[in-house]
Amino acid sequence: MMRRPLLLSCLLMLFLGGFASADPGMWLFEAFPAAKVKAKYGFDPTAQWLNHVRLSSVRFNNGGSGSFVSADGLTFTNHHIASECIQQLSTAGKDYMKTGFYARTQAEEMKCPAYELNQLVGIEDVTAQVKGAASPGMAVAEGGQAQRAEMSRLEEQCTKTTGLRCDVVTLYSGEAYHLYRYKKYTDVRLVFAPEFDAAFFGGDPDNFEYPRYDLDISFFRVYENGKPVHLDNYFQWSPQGVKEKELIFVSGNPGSTGRLLTMAQLEFLRDLDYPTRLKVYQSRIATLEKFSGQSPDNARMAQEDLFGYQNSLKAVTGYLSGLQDKQLMAKKAADEQKLKDFVNSDAKRKAEFDDPWTALAESMQVQKQIYLPLTYVERMRGFTGLLAMYARDLVRGAEQRPKPNGERLREFRESALPSLEDRLFSTAPIYKSLEAAELADSLAGLQQALGADNPVVREALNGKSPEQAAHYLVDNTKLEDVATRKQLWNGGEAAIKASTDPLIVLMRQIEPEALQVRKQYEDQVESVARRDGAVLAKVRFAMGGLSEPPDATFTLRLSYGEVEGYSVAGKGYPYYTSLGGAYQHAAAHGNKPPYQLPQSWMEHKAQVKLATPLNFVSTADIIGGNSGSPTINSKGEVVGIIFDGNIESLPWNFVYSDTAARAISVDSRGIVETLHSIYGANRVVQELQSGHEATGK
Repeated sequence: MMRRPLLLSCLLMLFLGGFASADPGMWLFEAFPAAKVKAKYGFDPTAQWLNHVRLSSVRFNNGGSGSFVSADGLTFTNHHIASECIQQLSTAGKDYMKTGFYARTQAEEMKCPAYELNQLVGIEDVTAQVKGAASPGMAVAEGGQAQRAEMSRLEEQCTKTTGLRCDVVTLYSGEAYHLYRYKKYTDVRLVFAPEFDAAFFGGDPDNFEYPRYDLDISFFRVYENGKPVHLDNYFQWSPQGVKEKELIFVSGNPGSTGRLLTMAQLEFLRDLDYPTRLKVYQSRIATLEKFSGQSPDNARMAQEDLFGYQNSLKAVTGYLSGLQDKQLMAKKAADEQKLKDFVNSDAKRKAEFDDPWTALAESMQVQKQIYLPLTYVERMRGFTGLLAMYARDLVRGAEQRPKPNGERLREFRESALPSLEDRLFSTAPIYKSLEAAELADSLAGLQQALGADNPVVREALNGKSPEQAAHYLVDNTKLEDVATRKQLWNGGEAAIKASTDPLIVLMRQIEPEALQVRKQYEDQVESVARRDGAVLAKVRFAMGGLSEPPDATFTLRLSYGEVEGYSVAGKGYPYYTSLGGAYQHAAAHGNKPPYQLPQSWMEHKAQVKLATPLNFVSTADIIGGNSGSPTINSKGEVVGIIFDGNIESLPWNFVYSDTAARAISVDSRGIVETLHSIYGANRVVQELQSGHEATGK
């Protein structure tokens, strides 16, 4: 049951009342602008409809979204969200990324080693409790710590009383806090996945481009107590798909946006963070391409990581292009100046709001000063890989877990430990050769960023080159063994202090420096952003209403828009592409990688209805994290699944425009046609059409 005390409910409604534009927005389910949708489209998203959509949606904790599409736990997402599991289930003899996967019976469904799916089952406003934890007169750092402690207390209390995963979500930088309760599923089994060549047809050259011809889909089944879960809420499948100008909705978990950031915060991203990230991605891509070229098995092991870095490179390049757009930044600066003028034009408002912009700008100067040690040491940019991450979790967990819950680092709060342990004890394969290659590249970056004389660099390299140090650490660690990790975790501080494992030793050595810069960030950057970001939210409200929902937080949101083509530089792009277009696109490129259709597609071409829509575009507001989000119609039926946006959509990270920017979905009709005519996956087709698990093949 959803609970919202009157104060914040009224506040949010007032925010919404001041929203003057049309369709942009990744809206909270608890504050969806249903009246605006009804006024424009004639459709009323009732509370019952919204609850059904919320409960039919799921979050994949590896960074994407999904949905339930049958009463028997069939779950739908992108191939590129499923690829982590697909790769982990693959072996040198069975590469499911290359061949695809289809479980013809329930017994053939394969369990993913490390997936967690979250279904948002309850929302509670806890703004008063969290904000009240920071007493008047507290220093900003002290207030920030008090609020983090209260968040941990609320989460622990919620988990103990409900048995659910409980997370306090910060909204509007700290002006509102909601407690989200999640039903957690960890028995997730692969049912169907196409070949990588079909899912990512066009490869990196076509990524964030349109027209597209991708079958970027996969199906899982969620189990509980060894049996398929029974669901009362799931999306039915649309046999009609979409038509032009149709109203559609996207329910998913956008990762993060920066639409409410100040100019100082945007300039930090533009001038330091994004350029630095791009250099790291370029270096890592070169390392992985070299590693992949050494053998077909190396290519299989590195494929998931390589795709991830290539995707991030293109995405962040797009984000940066938005911040380098003088017109966009001029608009942001003008909007900020209007807020300042509003505050400064009235003595009473000036006394109430003071100057949050200066405080936030000063915090950005601090973040610039600590950026390199914060990212390379505390945030592990200099220590890439599963093994190094496990070592950090073990060392830090031994120190944090004995502390009172409210004094721990947030990721070690009591309510977060079950998910952390699931990840720590995952049976997913670890490839030491790949670990060594990536760790070597990151250690070289650490040395370049911090300098050879930096204490952390000296401890990490110990007189060796980055490559030599990486091989020593990876070759001599035993942390690839789950039993070893469990022994160290259960043994606590004594086991960690006694360990001679080189990665454990290294993480023990650098922990003081990591925690020191972490504390500086929390006290002088995060706490300021929480306090003064909340003040800015109040300013926007006082001026006439927030122009947008809160920035994305990788929590469930609902956006809406229309199915619509677009034009760029006088060239028109239709709202959909077809299966026949995929064959034509492949032929135009000689049917060679990355434009090579799988053998299954070529063998069954005669059976395929080539006019069937495959991909379509819409004006729905999305960003990274929305991958796998169901695209639904007003009946609550799946008409598609989000898998990308065009290049024009990347500045949506900072400002929405529907002139040419579009979200891209796989069409429900193309999905059923390929499942039936190419893959013979009739068991899946029957379940989509009936809403219940099929008994046949």
